[in-house]
Amino acid sequence: MDERDWKILDVLFEQKNITKSAEILFVSQPALTKRLMQIEEQFGVKIVDRGIRGVQFTSQGEYLAHRASQMLTLYREIKEDVSNMNDDIVGTLRIGVTNFFGKYILPEIIQQFTEKYPKVSFQVETGVSKEIFNLTYSNHLHIGLVRGDYSWPDQKLLLFNENVVIASKSKITLEQLPDLPRVDFGTDHLFKSLVDNWWNNNYPKPPQVIMKVDRGDTCKEMVTRGIGYSIMPHLFFQDKPDIYQIPLKDKDGTPILRPTWMFYHESSMEQNVVKAFVEFIKEISI
Repeated sequence: MDERDWKILDVLFEQKNITKSAEILFVSQPALTKRLMQIEEQFGVKIVDRGIRGVQFTSQGEYLAHRASQMLTLYREIKEDVSNMNDDIVGTLRIGVTNFFGKYILPEIIQQFTEKYPKVSFQVETGVSKEIFNLTYSNHLHIGLVRGDYSWPDQKLLLFNENVVIASKSKITLEQLPDLPRVDFGTDHLFKSLVDNWWNNNYPKPPQVIMKVDRGDTCKEMVTRGIGYSIMPHLFFQDKPDIYQIPLKDKDGTPILRPTWMFYHESSMEQNVVKAFVEFIKEISI
């Protein structure tokens, strides 16, 4: 068994599908099936059953899949430790970002960082803030770039604040909102609670939500085409100066802001590549 074999078991256990696993692993389906049969022969057990519902792991297969995850973590830690034995900035930085940050902000950061440290590679995970928070907390990621006021027990750096706005293709007023069509998008519970609390503090009836989409970018396009208004972070519309925006404010007239934080563990700063990235972020203006 080598790292590739453990990776096969890990991915297949997550996907429960030979075709999808082969695509992720960049191998052909017959090659993956053949290698899986060789692993079964090596251990003398049946690892999976294949049926109309996809791949089902046997009890022995589940055990090997769980051990595969542990082995891959061990391989990764060994590689990082070996790379860290000299003063060179080299290795793979595991970083997690929100979908918005990954599309609009992270590419420029990576470009600047790799120009300074060309031997560094990146493994980037994207998702909603809660997912990135959990992956960083459990040390699956070195760095988590998260939107919202999460309670983080270790090291953190405030990157920036942004206004939360009511965005519409045409000019609207706060008084009109309860009777206007609204588009919502899938987001983390902190942002949803922020918006819901603001609404409940200002209106006696629920909003007229006519559509809910899975991503902020999709919601942005719906707003741009005049399908409805939405309540979103301002940065979604930084390239849309023609979109009418009303900053959200509390009852005291204070703008409602959404922070973006960099979370990391102090222990991870022992890794040269992590320390270099943290110091780099502190030096630049995002």
